[in-house]
Amino acid sequence: MSTLELSSFSVLALALICGGTASAQDVGDNSVYFTTYYSNANTPGAQDQTVRLINDGDTGASLWASFYVFDDNEELQECCSCEVTPDGLTSESVNHNLTANSLTRKLNAKGLIKVISSCVAAGGPTNYTNKPTPGLRVWSTHTERASPTAGAFYVTESPVADSNLGSSEEKLVEELCFYLNLLGGTQGPCSCTAKDTDF
Repeated sequence: MSTLELSSFSVLALALICGGTASAQDVGDNSVYFTTYYSNANTPGAQDQTVRLINDGDTGASLWASFYVFDDNEELQECCSCEVTPDGLTSESVNHNLTANSLTRKLNAKGLIKVISSCVAAGGPTNYTNKPTPGLRVWSTHTERASPTAGAFYVTESPVADSNLGSSEEKLVEELCFYLNLLGGTQGPCSCTAKDTDF
């Protein structure tokens, strides 16, 4: 089998597993992994930050945003998977959804948020393995300050950076999420905004 035939077969197989069509996967932006940061979270006087996601409808099915929230010491503090229906929008609060239930019970002010676009929920408690599938588009707001210790807070919004998802990185965040849930019990799982709720 030629490389082209093998590649086409792999795309078809992934599309069938996730309920979409193969031809749509061959064009456009096929990003499945996104990274952003949060700063000044859970800080008096600072506005909450938001991660917004849309499902572009390409697969014709729901996708899940698998969130992996790290503190500034590079330690995973929370993880979960939030459903985004076709042509749907979901918004997740950094203060209330993504950092309020940290493994260490600390309200972290800054860190990193990683998102994998998956056709299955992979944030536990029964499954931690993603099936990366293109279709999510992600934006986030950031609360900044004029200087590290003074000045008014202001908010900016930008697309979240498309990133490269290597197999070792995917396996690492999935395993970290598994152990976070195993060790943390009720501490560690992040939460998802209820369907049809936005802010």
